[in-house]
Amino acid sequence: MQFIPIKTRPLLPPKDNLFEVLDTYVTDVQDWDIIFITSKILAIHQGKCIKATEINKKDLVEQEADKRIRTDVMPGKDTYLTIKNDILIPSAGIDESNANGYYILWPDNLPTFSKEIHDYICKKHQVKNIGIIITDSTTRPLKWWVVGIWIYAYGIQPLIDKRGVKDIFGKALEITQVNVVDALSAMAVYLMGEAAECQPIVIGRNIPWIEYADTYTFEATKIPPENDLYRPLLKPLME
Repeated sequence: MQFIPIKTRPLLPPKDNLFEVLDTYVTDVQDWDIIFITSKILAIHQGKCIKATEINKKDLVEQEADKRIRTDVMPGKDTYLTIKNDILIPSAGIDESNANGYYILWPDNLPTFSKEIHDYICKKHQVKNIGIIITDSTTRPLKWWVVGIWIYAYGIQPLIDKRGVKDIFGKALEITQVNVVDALSAMAVYLMGEAAECQPIVIGRNIPWIEYADTYTFEATKIPPENDLYRPLLKPLME
């Protein structure tokens, strides 16, 4: 199993060209690869950047978040606990790092855009079975500091269903499903870095147990609020 970080030129806000970067720097793609791309460069490609001098961050978070709670216990200013696109993420995913005086938002239309990237890479490199995983960094309760997650994927099944599979003592598992995309995204984002590494793309190769599927699979990962183990903690955000 390999994770191959791709060093690129910086993509510059407020708008830049993702496909030019893919053409220039992603030169070796093979069938069964998984391409991890940070959401930030998708957002810059779409022009989802706002000058920090033009809007108050609190107002921007309120505008971008689906639901939010203000918290004053985290370091830094204007920090919020939010839900955006059914994902728990600080401050609606708005990013100020490597932004050159801009707020960089989350990209729009991820189902359509991730498929467009998938099809573009498949055509250019003459491959049929690849996965696209869009990543970001987030925090975890009771843990310092950031870890990589996925915010969307196309071309692979995000879960491995172990329900009914027997454990080492012969007991059938009842609820276990493995979240493949978050597990892999943690390593990819680790290699991307958080500062001046300029490695916004990582290629995963020879990764076992992946099921490729030319379909939209995000909905398979969502838990209805009434069935969520963490509902008591998230109740202010979910109601």
